[in-house]
Amino acid sequence: MLATWWVRRRPALESWEPVHPPDAPLVSVIVPVRNEARTIESSLRTLLASRYPRFEVIVVDDGSADATAEVVRRIAAGSSALTAVAGEPLPPGWFGKPWACTQGVRIARGDLLAFADADIQIHPELVARSVAALQSEGAALLSVVPRQLLGSFWERLVMPHFLLLFLLRFPDPARVNQSPRSRDKVALGGWMVVRRDAYEAVGGHARVRAEVSEDLRLAQRFHQAGHPPLLAVADRFMSVRMYRSLGEIVEGWSKNLAISSRQTVSGAVRWMVPWLLVLWLVGMWMVPPITLLLAATGAWQGASMPWAALASTGLASLGWVVCSRLRIPVAYAVLLPLGALVATGIVLRSIVRGERVRWKGRDYHVGNLEEATS
Repeated sequence: MLATWWVRRRPALESWEPVHPPDAPLVSVIVPVRNEARTIESSLRTLLASRYPRFEVIVVDDGSADATAEVVRRIAAGSSALTAVAGEPLPPGWFGKPWACTQGVRIARGDLLAFADADIQIHPELVARSVAALQSEGAALLSVVPRQLLGSFWERLVMPHFLLLFLLRFPDPARVNQSPRSRDKVALGGWMVVRRDAYEAVGGHARVRAEVSEDLRLAQRFHQAGHPPLLAVADRFMSVRMYRSLGEIVEGWSKNLAISSRQTVSGAVRWMVPWLLVLWLVGMWMVPPITLLLAATGAWQGASMPWAALASTGLASLGWVVCSRLRIPVAYAVLLPLGALVATGIVLRSIVRGERVRWKGRDYHVGNLEEATS
């Protein structure tokens, strides 16, 4: 999710050279989709252009109301590697993505299963390098951190704050991989590759069927079962544009931010974590410039001006680094406090919604908020 911050940190996917042995394992790439007509074609084209010698792509349509199914069927008609599946009705107690993934696994033929989102763009070597990394490290689950693409005004204003919050919790992929604690493990569902035997042993997506962050919880389940997941930086081999409008950003982050943040810590403090995110956004990004403005206009007297000026200068420098790393215009550095205000509202919305989740026209209730205890 945050490869631009981890540039040249290890492990990076280029560390593992792709190999193409005659007996290369078959990789079944499962793509769950729901209302993805805008992105699915370009994403599938990159998947089908993979240089890996043995792969199949299975797209499971989870009741799309747009042209997603038609687009997938049209591409499948011209490719023997692609299978289009009309998803079954959603059973009670399931979230849509785990259910679609489970259906894809049922017909998948590969010993390696890859789960891909419909908004990713991949390099032709991603599949091969993922297999090489999985085999070289003896891992059972691999997920990768892609390059983030931010195109619109609201993406550039708000998304950096959520990427920074992720970075605060998972500052280094090497530390994520080396930690002995399940709560320190994370997987990113845009691209995950798993060994089928290990996936089935932990219960597959059925084990996380009522989880809003099924990727995070699946990584924790793998670790608890004795299969530590592997996280690698893949900014050279994969990119993603998660959201394109303010509405999508609000809906996307509201659905899982408060719940997921609690699932990455243990003990009583986990219920405080979403509020600590609010404190970070307000205290770090909003208090210094507001204080400087009040002091400069005479509305706030005392010794606050020097402190506020110094803190605001530091924020502007941090903002410049943020914008440079995310490859967005550095002018956004001075607007990031405004972005923090919007991000704060989204975090509060996520807190207020509690275990109620709305995503792509469906209402869910999170059925499992147990923590990762080890």
